[in-house]
This record gives sequence, structure tokens and C-alpha cells, in this order.
Amino acid sequence: MRNAALLLVMVGALAACGGGKKERVSRYYGGASSTFATGPVSKACLQANRKAANRRLCGCIQGVANASLSSSDQKMAVSFFKDPHRAQEIRQSDNSRNEAFWKRYKAFLARSEKSCSGY
Repeated sequence: MRNAALLLVMVGALAACGGGKKERVSRYYGGASSTFATGPVSKACLQANRKAANRRLCGCIQGVANASLSSSDQKMAVSFFKDPHRAQEIRQSDNSRNEAFWKRYKAFLARSEKSCSGY
């Protein structure tokens, strides 16, 4: 379970622009509907070489990213995977835009964990 939570956090940082096609119908889990989607987040998730990564989990996270983050927010999140120090800089920033982004990003991570942790 800890590996799955770590994967969700890591994959959250991978959120990239765009949606991608929906692979399957929504699944009800933990009070939220999650769509299995394909796209840059799911692709990056699968390529992250994490034990817990699988097509369903990564597709679920992609669906949450599509529903939760704007394309610019997703671009910002992608930069965290490429440069983890950037995430720290954004999190600690006094810039109001960065603070607002960080709140949205944390909410996305929480939604991903709640919606996708059963995969």
C-alpha cells in the first residue's frame, strides 16, 4: 500500500497536458467516479518503473488529472518529475500564483489517492 501511495504522488508530478482517449467506462470507487484514460500521465506512470504501476492505476490517475488540473497546471506538474527541486521551490514560494497552484495540486493528489488506490 505504501508503494501505491508513493506511486500516486510520483505520478501526480507527471501530469502532462491534454486528455487522451477514455479507455473504459467509469468505475465507482471510494465515493468517486474514476475514468480509465490514456494519455501522457498514464504513459509516464507506466514508464516510471514502479512496482505498483499498472494500466488500470495509471489510467485512473490520468482520468483524475484530466478532471482536476488545467493544461497549464499539468505542465507545471510535469516539470516536477523532470526537476524535483522545482516542486520544492513552488511549494515554498511566496508567490500567490504558486500558492494557488500548490493547493490545486495537493487536492489532485488527494483525489488520485482516494479514487485510484484500489488498483
